[in-house]
This record gives sequence, structure tokens and C-alpha cells, in this order.
Amino acid sequence: MAVLQKYDWILAIISIAFCASAFGNGANDVANAYATSVAARTLTMPQVGFLSMITEFVGAVALGSRVTDTIKSGIINIEHFKPSPGVMMLGMGCAEIGSAFWLLLATSLGFPVSTTQTVVGALVGVGLASRAGVTWGWEKGSVSQIAASWGIAPAIAAGFSAVIFGTVKYSVLERKDPLKWAMRLIPFYLSITAAILALFIMVELPNGQDYEEFGVGRMCGIIFGVFGGCLVVAYTFFLPYFHRRLIRQDARIKFYHLPLGPTLWMENPWVYFPAPADGDVVIDYYKSPHSATPNTNQNNNNSDDSNPDAIKPASDDKTRDSPEPPTSLEKGAEHTAAPLEKKQFLEPDERWLVPYRHLPVYNPTRVWGMVKYFFLQGVTRDCVGHSDPRLAQTHAKAKRYDNRVEHLWTYAQVASAIMMSIAHGSNDVANAVGPWVGAYDTFITGVVSEESNTPIWILVIAGILLGAGFWFYGYHIVRSLGNKITQLSPTRGFSMELGAAITVLLASRLGLPVSTTQCLTGATLGTALMNYDLGAVNWRQLLWIFCGWILTLPVAGLLAGLLMLMALNTPHL
Repeated sequence: MAVLQKYDWILAIISIAFCASAFGNGANDVANAYATSVAARTLTMPQVGFLSMITEFVGAVALGSRVTDTIKSGIINIEHFKPSPGVMMLGMGCAEIGSAFWLLLATSLGFPVSTTQTVVGALVGVGLASRAGVTWGWEKGSVSQIAASWGIAPAIAAGFSAVIFGTVKYSVLERKDPLKWAMRLIPFYLSITAAILALFIMVELPNGQDYEEFGVGRMCGIIFGVFGGCLVVAYTFFLPYFHRRLIRQDARIKFYHLPLGPTLWMENPWVYFPAPADGDVVIDYYKSPHSATPNTNQNNNNSDDSNPDAIKPASDDKTRDSPEPPTSLEKGAEHTAAPLEKKQFLEPDERWLVPYRHLPVYNPTRVWGMVKYFFLQGVTRDCVGHSDPRLAQTHAKAKRYDNRVEHLWTYAQVASAIMMSIAHGSNDVANAVGPWVGAYDTFITGVVSEESNTPIWILVIAGILLGAGFWFYGYHIVRSLGNKITQLSPTRGFSMELGAAITVLLASRLGLPVSTTQCLTGATLGTALMNYDLGAVNWRQLLWIFCGWILTLPVAGLLAGLLMLMALNTPHL
């Protein structure tokens, strides 16, 4: 029997708040890992929805920490609560409610915020309300370091991503025959990405060793081992697959034909479950239901006919007959965007609710439409297109490259997104379960401790809720971090994710508390600036995101602190 059985009602409230917090964590933070992949059209929202369910669950359950810090980063003095364990439970409950409220509110407003900083802000409010003392100075995990990370982390990530995209841009995209150079260099890019992400996962694991314990020799061995192994796999399987699909334009070949490997070099290889031979070889990674398209009016002076020297984009049909694909689309004439097309993408309510409103509520067809809307509305929304003319002008100032070259980088981008999601599930699950575990351990033992054993079953629940949060509510953040900032493509998305991962690795080495969210935002800005045009960045959207970072600590702290104050000073008989 629990020692503090009389406080079971507090544990019940905390459990409800924990579910909301884990759901909000998934909706906000999980979307960070996949936002660039969706915006670049590398993955669709339904694909990402299923992937997030798997990767977050694996990260939380298989790799998540079995020992959770009761007070995140030592932000408040735990000794203050030892004489009154019940107050400790109350404080953790207020922190869980405060963080859950802000995460859900921030997600609905399109604020990609740090879940770690949200929990810290809530704990600061609890600490001030209970006079437990707060770590303000320049110490690890202090409030001052968190505030500094708002500028430091994005700046470092912007630099790394700009260098990475610049390397791809000038070694492949801007060269005379970009597809030839892409085929030569893609095995090395895939291998380097795998090596960096392997190190990223090992360092980010909560139960993993730090750099000193790991050792330079083992670290280099893993990096070069993964690099060499992936290089062999790339040359054996990926290169013949890419050659068959992109050089020979064989539309029958799909990703699941990778195991055929060297046989794809043959003149007419046997292919299992072939795709239609007249299908698309690659999609247009720059096309959108609302994107700007050239005006077909013959009187338009900016039409392709009036400008014979203009470089045209590589389309699915034209590239098959063109052995020398164009290197890029230059920026639009005088930086102007073409008119927007009529909306073609139907939102979930337009698909499943509006057509059946004339039917009675109990009609099976209308009920089935409402069921589909409830379960699918989060992953069937348009997170790529836009209908804002100003945003269309921003996108028009970014260069557009050969779709076949862009396609080569989708595989590296998917790998990086999956790895970052697994790392998030393993590392940030503590943000949701931390306060709950602290309260639960105190409830069972009656003693306040700095570390608590995390039951495996709560990690299972947290992993499910993280994936569900993205499935139902993550589209808000995907829209906010995607094409609303700048024009994205697979090469750009790859640079952003890898730049953010390297920044997190460096910060872990230096002991700096950085947020993956802030790193990805900075990486997006750094890649966008490689267009060498400030107009290629939506600065209003960046300002909106930065406002969310600034509001995180005070809003979460204010709500948690007010709840704690009311609870401690409530009149009673």
C-alpha cells in the first residue's frame, strides 16, 4: 500500500495532466523532426504519422531512461520539500499542468517551442511559489543559460546548415551536369550522414556514456566503421538503383527494388512487383496545389516564349527526353511571383463533413464521415501548399534545381528525420514523465528523492501519446517550421536536419542546454540565407517563432506558480 494513500487524488490529477503533457510534447516536438521532410515533399503527412508512432515508441520504450531526474536539471532546491512530501506531489502536479497547458496552446498557435524549457519554466513557477529557491546564475541548466540558448543555438545551427548546403550547392547543384556529379557524390553524403547520426544517437541516449567515458578511439571506430559499411551498401545497392531509375528513366523501379542491387545494372533485369512503366520517375519537389505557376497569357512579357534564354525546370515528362537536364531555375524576373492557382487540395472537413451536412446526424454515411474526420484530420491536411501572395513572392526568390538531383537526397533526409525522432523519444520523454514519476515515487515511498526509477509501463504510455500527439495535432508545427519560413526541397531539408544534429552533438560535448527546436529553426534560416537574398526568408514567421520561445518560460511558470500558490493558500476546515 502507498505511504501517502491520502493524496491519491493528487496523483489522479497529475496522471491526467501527464497524458495532456505527453500529447502536447508529441504534437510540438515530434513535428520538429519531420517538418522539413514534409515541407520538402520527401514524405507525406500520413507516412510521417505512421513513422512517428513507431520511432517515438521505440525511442521512449527501448532507449528511454529508466532513471528520471525528479527535478529537471536541478532547477529548484529539492531539499525544501523533504519535510513535506505531499507538497512535493502538489508541486509536480502544478508543473505538469502548467507545461501541458503551454504546449497545447503553443502548438495551436504554431509556436515550435522547447519542451525541456517548458518543464523548466513550470518548475521555476513552482519553486517561486513554494519558496524552494531557483537556480538563476550561470550554471548548467540554469535559467540564464536557457535564455542565452535562444540566440546561441540557432546561430550555430544556421552556420552548420549553411556550410552543408553550400557544399551541396557548389559541388553538385550549380555545376554544369548536376546529375552526373550527384551520382558520383551521393554515396559519400549518405555514408557521412549515417556516421554522424550514429554518433548523434549514441550521445543523446539518456543511458549512454559521455564523450570522456566513451573514448576517442571507440568514437572514431564507430564513425569510420559506419561510414565504411554504408559506403559499401551505397555502391552495391543504392548506386545501381539510382542509375536505373534516374539515368535510364525506368519508372518501373521503386524503393522496394533496392535489394536487387547489382542486377539493376543489367540491360533488362527481372523486377518483382513493377510499377507502371509510364508512371512518373520522380515527383516535382517544387510543385504545390497553391504554388505560383507561369501565366499562360500570350501577352505576358515574362512568359517563357518572350525569354528564350530562360532556364526551364526539369519536369517529369521533359527530363525523359532531355539527357542534359537544366541546372536550376533562376529567381523570378524582378523577384515577382506568378499568380496563384485555384485551390485543388481538399481539407478534411471539405472531404468528410461538408458533403454530408444535409444528412441526419444518425445517418451511417454521415457518421462514418465524422469518424474518418476524427481519426484522419491530423494527417490529411495540406502542410505544403500556401495561399499567401507574399509567401509566394518569398518562395519565388529561391532557386529551383533539377528534381532528379533533389530526389537523390530524399533518402539521406528520411534517415536523418527518423534518427532525430528516435533520439527525441529516448531523450525528451523525460520531460513528460519526469514530474509524474517524481510524484508517483513520493506517493509510493513517502520520501522525496532526487532520482526515481521509471516504470516501463509509463514509458509505453508516453511513447504512444507522443506518436498520437503528432498524428492528431502536429500539423500546426509542420506548417510553421516548413514552407512558411522559406522554400524547401530535399537538399535544403537534408542540410537543415544534419546541421541541427551536429549542433546538438557539439552542445552536448560543451555541456550547453540547447533545444532541438531552436537548432532546427536556426538551421532553416541558415539554409535560406544561402539564396543570397534576404527576401527569400519570411522574417515575420521567424519573429512569430521567436516570440514563442520568449513566452515559454513566463507563461508555463506563471500558470504553474499561480496554481501552486492557490493550492498552498486554499482555506480549509
